[in-house]
Order: sequence, then structure tokens, then C-alpha cells
Amino acid sequence: MDKPVYQRILLKLSGEALLGDEDYGIDPVIIGRIANEIREVRNTGVQVAIVIGGGNIFRGAGLAQSGIDRVTGDHMGMLATLMNSLALQDALEKAGVEARVMSAIAVHDVSEDYIRRRATRHLEKGRVTIIAGGTGNPFFTTDTAAALRAIEIGADIVLKATKVDGVYSADPKIDTGAKLYETLSYDEVIEGKLGVMDANAIVLCRDQGMPIRVFNVFGTGNLMQIVKGEKVGTLVC
Repeated sequence: MDKPVYQRILLKLSGEALLGDEDYGIDPVIIGRIANEIREVRNTGVQVAIVIGGGNIFRGAGLAQSGIDRVTGDHMGMLATLMNSLALQDALEKAGVEARVMSAIAVHDVSEDYIRRRATRHLEKGRVTIIAGGTGNPFFTTDTAAALRAIEIGADIVLKATKVDGVYSADPKIDTGAKLYETLSYDEVIEGKLGVMDANAIVLCRDQGMPIRVFNVFGTGNLMQIVKGEKVGTLVC
């Protein structure tokens, strides 16, 4: 196999990506497949960090719309990311991959505290490191957490896993003429309101020169192809 072009990646998974055919929670088939793909990438020597959202269980902004205090809702969302992270850790371990969950909020009985130096040490030892709890603060999304953690740990790239093949000029489910972009600048994403990640995350990546690749997580082998340097999805840089 071709030599990987990245030494360390941060994979951003949405909570919805774990739903599969389920209406709520986690589809064991989907999380098992994702774990197997991560194992294949890890086995090439690439260091893998992961940030997962919690939208399949709770989303803070949505809870706030239903009347729950926004800060309380965001804390519930952080706990949802921890639940997803523990599920992925279990799936990875069943696939034969050593993994660690680290949380931005203290939950000592089920995870380690997120400490940057400890996280990088886990990565250097070949452990998949799953970083839960968002940024640990309300009003910030897990997209922003992914950008922040990628910069902190010195990742080479953020891989934003979605349900579509990349960034389009319009919703491809509605507009059959929607154009798939191969590359975009950070400013084009912000000015065009293209919804790749939230604006805070894009600005963080722009200011620190952190590239983002948006790809379809349900495309079999996409993650490995990206690690090998193939042009899958859309590159934001």
C-alpha cells in the first residue's frame, strides 16, 4: 500500500453519522464499520484522534429551542458526546484497537481528563484518542472543539465526515445541478455560508493554517483513500 501522506489526523464525526437506520441512538452495524475503517488507517502508522458530536442523542441548541436553559442544554449535549465516545471506544476495542476516551468535562469513573500532553502521548503510542465533551464550555459546537483539538495536538488535517460527498454549491438532494467543489478557501466557505463547519471552527482553522477535508463517511474506503493522498471530497485550505 502507498505510504500515508499524513502522520496525525483528527477525524470529526457527527452524532447523526452513528444513527444508520435507527431513529435514535447508535446503529451497532454503522459504528462497527467505522471502527474497522479507523483500524485499517491506524494500522498504516497514522495517529488518529477523534471528536464526535452528540446530535443522535441530545443537541444543546435544539434543547434550548424546546425551553431548556441553553447552558443546561449544552451540558446535556456534552454528556451525549461522552456516551458516543464510549460506544466508539468499545467498538474499536472489539476490532482489536487500543483506544482512550478523554473528556473536557471531568467524569473520572468513565474517562480520562483531556490534557493535551497526555493526548499526544497516547497518539504517539498508537492509541486512538477520542476526545469527548466538546470544548467543555457552552455555546461552542463540537465542530469548534474539533478545530481547537486538532490545532492543540498538532494534527496535519481535520477530516470532517458527513453524509454527502463533499461541499456543494447547493443542496444536491434538491438541486440536481449542484456543483461539488474540489477545493475552497476558508473565506469562500465563510462568505458563501456553505455550512461546512460553524464559523468559529473555520476561522480557527484559517488563522492557524489547519486544512479541512470534507468527505462522505458512508463511502467505503474513503478514509483510507484520503490518508493515501487521494482527492476525495472537498479540501478547504
